[in-house]
Amino acid sequence: MLQQYQKIMVAVDGSNEAELAFQKAVNIAKRNHASLLLVHIIDTRAFQDINSFDSMLAEQATDLAKQSLADYSDYAQKSGIEKVETEIEYGSPKVIIAKQIPQDKAVDLIILGATGLNAVERLFIGSVSEYVTRNALCDVLIVRTDAENKKPENEDD
Repeated sequence: MLQQYQKIMVAVDGSNEAELAFQKAVNIAKRNHASLLLVHIIDTRAFQDINSFDSMLAEQATDLAKQSLADYSDYAQKSGIEKVETEIEYGSPKVIIAKQIPQDKAVDLIILGATGLNAVERLFIGSVSEYVTRNALCDVLIVRTDAENKKPENEDD
């Protein structure tokens, strides 16, 4: 018996890696007749220093996230996915993607783009995709290729 996913979550942040993950998520959701949950996490650590906190920055980040999610949602629906949800969360992307949303929304597959960090950056700040693969409550797919399973041409080797 094949695994049939019911609710697929894809985290999008505007990066090329997230775009690849979104394309794969659409294809997998269509094949599984699954609902698609598009999430954008605004990392509040960027606003931690109270002296530099500017509510306009937070509002701009939220507005950009809303527009991006609306565009992704529209594309997914036009691609034939019947049920598409969007969600914006604030906090640590690692924990929210790995645990909070999958538990709250009964997600059975998380799809993420591969990290763009190098080994030194991962050592100091950690990779969201690495954390999610180690701590997620459900299956995780880390996307490194496009919808045709080819490495993107603009990828540096």
